Amino acid sequence: MNNFQIDILIFIIALLSTIFFTVTIKRILIQANITDKPIVTEHSHKAGTPTMGGLAIILGILLTSSIYFTNRYLMILAIIMATAGIMGLLDDLLGLKTKEIQKKVRNIYSAPIEMGRLILKPGEEARVATEKAKKDLVKYLAEKKVEIVGEAPIKSEVKESEKIIAQIIISLFLLGSGAVSSAVLGIDIGYFLIPVVIFGIVGAINAVNLIDGMDGLAAGILAIASSACAIFAFSINNIDGALPFIALAGVSFGFLALNRYPASIFMGDTGSFALGAGYITAAFLGNILYFALIALAIPIVSVIVSLLHRAHIINLPVEPLHHTLNYKGLSEKKIVLLYWGITLIICILALYFYHAFII
Repeated sequence: MNNFQIDILIFIIALLSTIFFTVTIKRILIQANITDKPIVTEHSHKAGTPTMGGLAIILGILLTSSIYFTNRYLMILAIIMATAGIMGLLDDLLGLKTKEIQKKVRNIYSAPIEMGRLILKPGEEARVATEKAKKDLVKYLAEKKVEIVGEAPIKSEVKESEKIIAQIIISLFLLGSGAVSSAVLGIDIGYFLIPVVIFGIVGAINAVNLIDGMDGLAAGILAIASSACAIFAFSINNIDGALPFIALAGVSFGFLALNRYPASIFMGDTGSFALGAGYITAAFLGNILYFALIALAIPIVSVIVSLLHRAHIINLPVEPLHHTLNYKGLSEKKIVLLYWGITLIICILALYFYHAFII
């Protein structure tokens, strides 16, 4: 078989195997009652949807790499994704334990009221999360301006510092492979490759993890971005660099078959960690980091916006940005299509401008 036929075969295997594993994993998760308990009020209708579906993504990439085990890049990709997925799985397992129960309240006053960092209009509901919101609740209950309409279980989770340590360990697997070139963006950076790879792995995992908050959002963006990166690699005759992205596109589209709106399974941190680490790994292996970062613009911008919010430079009513858009009235389906569309446009423009003005 020629290279093109091999690439098509790899995509088909990754796609079909991930669909099969997603269906299988979904059935097992439902039987084990491993389901999501949304803390965002607007997503309460999703309670009971199985999570940790990222296991199907890991199995899909492992099967694909085992069939074409002679390709070093594909094997490294599978190892990194499996390692990252296991780290995410531990976080998902801890998330099955409830840390606290937060109150859900409705504004029954005739005017808007300030609840924590939110402004609740008459009839609007919100979750009482911050310490300020809890103090406001006591006051408004006494003044009979709000009523408690429900409760939201808050999951336990791994500390941020522990997550970062785990993500640094994942980057050491990639550095240990010896497959990453020290020439980044056309410049030989020598030992500075170590912090670059660490920053890349940590950044990509958190970017994909943050964007994973609506049905099909993360999987769709990764499917589009990975496909664009594969096309870009082909266009510059980087055949080996295209293959990991082809496999990534296959597992992303495969998972999307059941994860698109309305999703019947969520990937959880298991999937977002695996996809984030896998995507940046493919970028390093193929030495097309510059294009891969452009293709992943939406998750990167979302991280920047969230960091600005946490630094109190800007103020979001709900974090991250896609939840703010939902809070402001834009439907989840429209937000997902908007993010997919912007990602697709960015990728097309990046391909066009590179070949029109750089080559």
